[in-house]
Amino acid sequence: MVTTNAGPATALPERARPRLSATAKGALALVVTVLIWAAFALSARALSSSSLLPADAALLRFGVPLLVLAPALWRRRRRIAAVRPATALKIACGAGVPFFLAAMYGGSLTSAAFVGSIVPGMVPLFVSALMVAAGKGLPRGTQAVGLALIAAGVVALVWRFVVPLNTQVLAGAGILLVASGLWALYTVGLKEVDLDPVGSIGLLCLPSFAVMALLVLTGVLPTGLASAEPGDIALFLVVQGLGVGLCAGLLYAYAIRSLGAERSSTVGSLSPVAVVLLAIPLLGESPTAAVLVGVPLITAGVALANRRPRTRTAAVPLPRTQPEVPDHA
Repeated sequence: MVTTNAGPATALPERARPRLSATAKGALALVVTVLIWAAFALSARALSSSSLLPADAALLRFGVPLLVLAPALWRRRRRIAAVRPATALKIACGAGVPFFLAAMYGGSLTSAAFVGSIVPGMVPLFVSALMVAAGKGLPRGTQAVGLALIAAGVVALVWRFVVPLNTQVLAGAGILLVASGLWALYTVGLKEVDLDPVGSIGLLCLPSFAVMALLVLTGVLPTGLASAEPGDIALFLVVQGLGVGLCAGLLYAYAIRSLGAERSSTVGSLSPVAVVLLAIPLLGESPTAAVLVGVPLITAGVALANRRPRTRTAAVPLPRTQPEVPDHA
């Protein structure tokens, strides 16, 4: 056949074709993840007005990826089973049933802006706290300033609900803070696990779906899936199951492995803005003064918190041609 006679003339354009670096691919994965997470925040708020219950949304969230990836997960069963229990617990709790129910319930008590700002926005602060607890050192310079701005942004969001006191919104904000802390645990756990993105999804969804199914079958959590509106089922199947559960899971796990846990948490700097903008036409939410102050503070804080300071050493500097290696410590 003519196409089998490939000479140097066809190989040259192949070598000249530009290729994205691992860092660029990781950054691109984060950008797409931002859009999916924005849809997650909007769906968390929309759940309270839908015919689905939290348990129904959770079954779709964790069940759809298992169904789609079943053959690939079966081939990875030994590697998944070999993960250390402590690491598996970080992933299963950090993004599994505890996180999902906290995010959904917290969103039903607050607004999409709160979900999109507090959950991803606070992740760098919690990740830094976990790093300090592991003996990695205190944040300094712009990192410390960024963490302070994140805290100030969250205070700005909730302050107007303190005087006069609004216990519902404050309780929801507190639950969302718990969800953010759990997600930070998941972020660190992904960094520790020796699995590809597909295996990481299996490690998360297998125990999570089993726990949710057990809670529903025993009557601990109610379900309305049998009588739910088909449109609500389709919406959450696409957003939660395919979007958050499958696509975002693959992309975020890839970004963690490419950029590291701390750099990947920069996704929080874009997610609050995307959620606030999308909530206006989709949910009819109008940004309040607190949102207009708090969201920019959180956005700027996350951006600063993830600027890694350069450290000086007594060693001879590396040549300028040496590529920078992402910190996976």
